Amino acid sequence: MTTSSGTIVKERPTKDHAEPADAVPGKPVKTAPEKVLYEQPLNERIRTFLRLEYLFKQASYHLPRESEWDSRATLTCILEILDIFGNTNLKSETLKELERHSASMKRHEQNPDIDHAQLSSLLSEISARMEGMHQVNGQIANQLKSSEFLVSIRKRCAIPGGTCDFDLPAFHYWLKQPSKSRTRDLALWLGHFDAIGQAIQLILQLTRNSTAMQLTLANGGVYQRTLDPNRPCQLVRIALSPDLPYFAELSGGRHRFTARFMMFPNAEARGKQTDQDVEFDLACCVI
Repeated sequence: MTTSSGTIVKERPTKDHAEPADAVPGKPVKTAPEKVLYEQPLNERIRTFLRLEYLFKQASYHLPRESEWDSRATLTCILEILDIFGNTNLKSETLKELERHSASMKRHEQNPDIDHAQLSSLLSEISARMEGMHQVNGQIANQLKSSEFLVSIRKRCAIPGGTCDFDLPAFHYWLKQPSKSRTRDLALWLGHFDAIGQAIQLILQLTRNSTAMQLTLANGGVYQRTLDPNRPCQLVRIALSPDLPYFAELSGGRHRFTARFMMFPNAEARGKQTDQDVEFDLACCVI
């Protein structure tokens, strides 16, 4: 179990888990469908990390697949990642966040209720991620930013349909190479982001695990909470049953956030806020 600071608390022994009363021997027990998760970052650093996580996941999905379209999709993700790196000093921002998590956990080292083995493991992992970041000389992926091949594609990506074969014959030639050759190049380019990708993954994992979900009620389809600016919330997480005909529309900042539960009639119609009370799971992640 984790505390609000992301540290590990020892769990008390519980009775063995029993099968449901309606369980039939030899038949699988039905499990509840996975809830739909909505997340809202409340600062720019976490917002950027979530966008990078989204792009890394896309790239990882398409990378091992052999079609030209998958190679295109992977390369598009790489170029979008490069665009994000051009807007901020992500190496410094990531190191600062790792240091903050480490300092927060070390404050609990003398707490007897803490699982010290897990705490030590997490601190070691944070230290390893920081060391990996320090081993990157200069700006991350600097070589990719100066690649004539990638720069030419990157410029055309801003134009709708701008990466057609007649616009980028070198790209067209590369796409016609064997899939193993394309995958090797793409993996090499993605490898420039390994250190920061692993660090961001750990930061988001610690942030998400810092606070347990609590059952909450939105009266009339709206929920608003005032936040403590002295203990800033990093991330708001809402989980909804997939059986509910609503999606969560989140907005917020340092002092408060609002969740509105919207009906989704169909893909052509605009969503409308429900006036019904809505039960949902909520976590305000504070480190």
